[in-house]
Amino acid sequence: MSLPRPIIPGVSYLLTRRCFERRLFLRPSPKTNQIFKFCLAVASERTGVQVHAYCVLSNHYHLVVTDLRGRLPDFMHWLNEYVAKCVNIELGRSESFWAPGSYSAVALDNTPDIRDKLVYLFANPVAAGLVPSSHAWPGASSSPEMMQGRPEVIVRPRGFFRKNGPVPQEVRLELSLPTALAADRHAMPELKRQLAEREEQLRNAARRDGLHFLGTRAVLARSPFSRPRTREPRRRINPRVGARDKWRRVDALKRLKAFLDCYKDAWVRFVEGERTVVFPLGTWMMRVRFGVQCSGP
Repeated sequence: MSLPRPIIPGVSYLLTRRCFERRLFLRPSPKTNQIFKFCLAVASERTGVQVHAYCVLSNHYHLVVTDLRGRLPDFMHWLNEYVAKCVNIELGRSESFWAPGSYSAVALDNTPDIRDKLVYLFANPVAAGLVPSSHAWPGASSSPEMMQGRPEVIVRPRGFFRKNGPVPQEVRLELSLPTALAADRHAMPELKRQLAEREEQLRNAARRDGLHFLGTRAVLARSPFSRPRTREPRRRINPRVGARDKWRRVDALKRLKAFLDCYKDAWVRFVEGERTVVFPLGTWMMRVRFGVQCSGP
C-alpha cells in the first residue's frame, strides 16, 4: 500500500505513469495520439486541472500540470481509465494496461523547478535515444510554443465511447503557461534556450559514446506488445518533491513528513472509533470516502 500524498489546491506536479511490463502500448500512431489527447482534455475539463505540457513515449507518459482545485486523484483516475480502455480495445486486449501501483506525482516547489521539469519533459524522447530532436517525435507531445497557442479541438475517438454517452463529441485541449512563468517575460526565451542546450548535450553524449538514435521509422515499426530489451534499473526511491535548491527540498520534505505523521496518528484514532478526529490539510481519500474532518489552511 502506497503512502498517502497531500492533495492541496494550487500545487504544480510532474506526473508519470508507466505501462504494464514496460510494453509499448502507447506506441505512436494517429489513433493512439488522438486517444491520449482526447482523454487528457476530458480529464482536465472535468477536474479543472491545468495542463501545461505532455509527452507520451511508447511505454509511459509525462505531464506537467497545476492542480487548481485539489482534484489531482480524480484527474488521474479519468485520464488513466479512459486511455487504458480505449487503447486496449484498439489492441484487442483486456488485461492490465498500467504497471502495478500508483502514478508518480512529484510536487514542484518553485519557478526554477517547474522550468527544469518542463525541459526534462520536452527533451524526453531525445534522452531516451529515440529521436535526435523533440520536434521529430511522432507521438502525442507538446512544445513550449503550445503553452501560448490556441486550444486544439480533439474529436472523440471511435471504439470505447458510446455514441450517445456522456462523453462529448469533441473537446478542447488547452495548454497554458504556468503562472510562475507567465509573470516573467524572459521565461519563454529562457525555457527554449535551456531545451535547445539540453538536446544538444544529449546529442553530443550519444556521439561521444558511439550511440545512434532509433529514429522515427524504427519507432513506428515496433509492435505495441513488445518491450525494451534492456533491464530497467530497480527503483529504490519514489520521489514526491522536486526542488533543485537543497534547503527548499529539505523544507518540503519536512512538511511532507509532518503531514504523514499527522495522517498516521489520525488514521489510527479513526480506526479505533474516534469519528471526530481531525485529519491534516491535504487528506484526500479519507475525506472523499468517509467524510472525515480536515484542518484548515
